[in-house]
Amino acid sequence: MSLDPPAVWPGAGGEPVSCREKLKVLAENHAEAAQVLRDAFEDAVLMGVDEDAMRRILSDLVAALPSPKRPLAER
Repeated sequence: MSLDPPAVWPGAGGEPVSCREKLKVLAENHAEAAQVLRDAFEDAVLMGVDEDAMRRILSDLVAALPSPKRPLAER
């Protein structure tokens, strides 16, 4: 695993995203998210939270994010 952004961002139809502006935004968002997650993880572990538990908590958080493509009523 790596904290680097993926080499290819797969599009919804399977083809890679290729627009330079989209790739720039995706890379910036990835860097910001990685930093926030790193900070939250480090804080929790330094405050005594079990590392494996915190990894599960953060993973569950990502898994619970609602899709912006679904109408609010379905979320």
